[in-house]
Amino acid sequence: MKRFRRQHFWGLAVLLVATVAALGLDAHFRRALPDYAFLTGWILLGAMLVLTLYNARKKLPFLPIGNSETWLQVHIYLGFFTVLLFLIHLNFRLPHGQFEITLAWLFALVSGSGVAGLILSRVLPRRLATRGGEVIYEKIPALSHALKAEAENVALGAGARSPVIAEFYARRLAGFFSGPQNGWLHLVESRRPLNALIAGLDDLRRTGSDAERAMLEKLTTLVRQKDGLDYHRSLQLTLKLWLFVHIPLTYGLLIFTALHVVLVFGFSGGAR
Repeated sequence: MKRFRRQHFWGLAVLLVATVAALGLDAHFRRALPDYAFLTGWILLGAMLVLTLYNARKKLPFLPIGNSETWLQVHIYLGFFTVLLFLIHLNFRLPHGQFEITLAWLFALVSGSGVAGLILSRVLPRRLATRGGEVIYEKIPALSHALKAEAENVALGAGARSPVIAEFYARRLAGFFSGPQNGWLHLVESRRPLNALIAGLDDLRRTGSDAERAMLEKLTTLVRQKDGLDYHRSLQLTLKLWLFVHIPLTYGLLIFTALHVVLVFGFSGGAR
């Protein structure tokens, strides 16, 4: 925790100093340099390429080019600084022309998805740690299937002789155990569906026999375990899907940026 706070402090400090310096240099050189827009464009492109290298670094962890945590911190704070570079390149004005507007929207989407990913990566892992520890995403379907088989055995198996429990299982629990449930509700920390199922089981337990209460107690445990797996699936899937949004947008932005460079140099006659 202390290390994280220290990194956060120094990252913010460097970002603040770089922001002040960039704004000062912009005010000084914007009118002094005739090709200032080209200069800011190349600096912006360089920063974007460095940001893109983080994804390559994650895929090549064996390379001796710094640890992943350092790269992540650079990616985060350079990402915020790149927004400022983009605004400087635009001279803090709205873009003109369909291509420039599309490019600006792509940049905004990449930046926005990056901020969203930063929030998700900070919030969701902490929430997952409070619900049963680490669960490997790829094992969740098999674990859910095992819970379904056990619940069916309790409620409908050869040793189950309670029409009331069998009817409740068919009406309320069969669908719950059949697959992932309540994805969006898990994201917003709503436990209403779980509480409703537990309340239904509690109602049966109050009027059931000793044997039925034992069965209902087991079903309650299985319901909670299944809900925990659904919770992990929902949050982990959100983190995975975010990458499928942010990374394609990033490469789309790079493609449009490359086209932008070609068009600028084409219309300038390659004189720059």
